[in-house]
Amino acid sequence: MEKDIILTGDRPTGNLHIGHYVGSLKSRVEMQNSGKYEMFILIADVQALTDNFDNVEKVKKNILEVALDYLAVGLEIDKVHFVLQSYLPSIFELPMYYANLVTQSRLERNPTVKNELKSKNFGKSVPVGFVNYPISQAADITAFMAKYVPVGVDQLPMIEQTREIVQSFNRIYGETLVMPEVILPKNEACYRLVGTDGNAKMSKSLDNCIYLKDSEKEIERKVMSMYTDPNHINVNDKGSTKNNPVFIYLEAFSKDEDFAKYCPEYKNLDEMKAHYERGGLGDVKVKRFLNNVLQDLIRPMRERRKHYEENIEEVIDALEKGTKYAIDVTNKTLQKVRKAIGVDFFDRVKKKN
Repeated sequence: MEKDIILTGDRPTGNLHIGHYVGSLKSRVEMQNSGKYEMFILIADVQALTDNFDNVEKVKKNILEVALDYLAVGLEIDKVHFVLQSYLPSIFELPMYYANLVTQSRLERNPTVKNELKSKNFGKSVPVGFVNYPISQAADITAFMAKYVPVGVDQLPMIEQTREIVQSFNRIYGETLVMPEVILPKNEACYRLVGTDGNAKMSKSLDNCIYLKDSEKEIERKVMSMYTDPNHINVNDKGSTKNNPVFIYLEAFSKDEDFAKYCPEYKNLDEMKAHYERGGLGDVKVKRFLNNVLQDLIRPMRERRKHYEENIEEVIDALEKGTKYAIDVTNKTLQKVRKAIGVDFFDRVKKKN
């Protein structure tokens, strides 16, 4: 019996952080360990060029960094296929066919594209490749015939556009492509983790990320300097846990057993939040608790990463092996697409003769 296919991945533009972990990586490890799926992990170096075309070195140096992050969180070489996007011929041809099924105005209305265009400040000098990003992503997903796509909530508009393309293609050319379904984190606090400074988005330039490769001291520094409730000046002041990054992180990462281990005076997070809100609980104590929780989470990741850093050839071999396998898988999809459309002239005439 064939397993349903999962496709997921990241652009190699920097190291992955704890927002990536709760947003998608944790789910990937759980699905990998279930044994129910065939999973492809795509390092999307071509997509990374859409807004880094003039900084190729940034993309090149982060390919292995992202691969190491994957292995650090618990994804395993013998259980998933690690794939380098730029080596897949199909993902360059499929967008040509899909582009005929999407209007330019629809691409520009995509909320994810609109937000990114605003943040990149392109003005009127928007690269075509950047606006066409949703079509490229649709090619990635459909090339693998992926049934499930684990993503963060900010990627929902992109997947919706892929579904529209699949629907249009299958309606016009016959049932050919698999309709993908989204897998979101189970915990809503993990949908989009805020920066340590309270900014809605983590950004390397803002120094508001906690990376999976951060040292113990670096994690402690970032946690202890986190933004909290600006009106909670004294311990006895009533504090707000809403939109408070420290408590948002605790919602995403803490478990009841963490309280038993580090803060036994509270049974769970609800009790700690209630104390903070009525006054009498200082930010330092809450931050120290969060630091302990994150240290326990990241410590084994750091150890796994160190192992693979010392055996980097094993990582490269796994990436090459997964990519070669993915070429065969996606080329088969490309042939199905060409046949469905009718751009398979030589195959047809040879069969007749």
